[in-house]
Amino acid sequence: MDAAEVEFLAEKELVTIIPNFSLDKIYLIGGDLGPFNPGLPVQVPLWLAINLKQRQKCRLIPPEWMDVEKLEKRRDHERKEETFTPMPSPYYMELTKLLLNHASDNIPKADEIRTLIKDTWDTRMAKLRVSADSFVRQQEAHAKVGSSTAPFVWACCEGTITWWAACLATQAGFKKQKFLRNRPTCPE
Repeated sequence: MDAAEVEFLAEKELVTIIPNFSLDKIYLIGGDLGPFNPGLPVQVPLWLAINLKQRQKCRLIPPEWMDVEKLEKRRDHERKEETFTPMPSPYYMELTKLLLNHASDNIPKADEIRTLIKDTWDTRMAKLRVSADSFVRQQEAHAKVGSSTAPFVWACCEGTITWWAACLATQAGFKKQKFLRNRPTCPE
């Protein structure tokens, strides 16, 4: 999945808003929302919360986990553990980005929260790099290319080259045929 798809999924997460308008329950394919009464909290998907916030129709309440003290504990715990620790939401990065971009005025200590989330993300990325590096260094833990697997691997590479050539041809106007004629062939 690319970043836009993950952000789309994150926008379905429920957040709490305090509306400043009245509206009966609305019935959508994804579920019923409301009723909306001024001053009474209601849970809505993030996409709707952002839309209402942009139109100044509500105040957004940050999720419970989006608290400086809780995020500091989570960051410290992530740093101490060798393995990944559970995050408050599978979309915590996207939620943080969207909430801080569109409703930072409703989130106390927004800059500190942004820094803590980034620190946690960086720690997790470092763990991922170390894990991938140690996996590749293990001689017996991953597949090796030998004489029996070389033709299969080469066929996969050729398929990738063909696909990449098609992408280049459509994006930059390259001559697909010229690129394909000059590609390397399978060593015998």
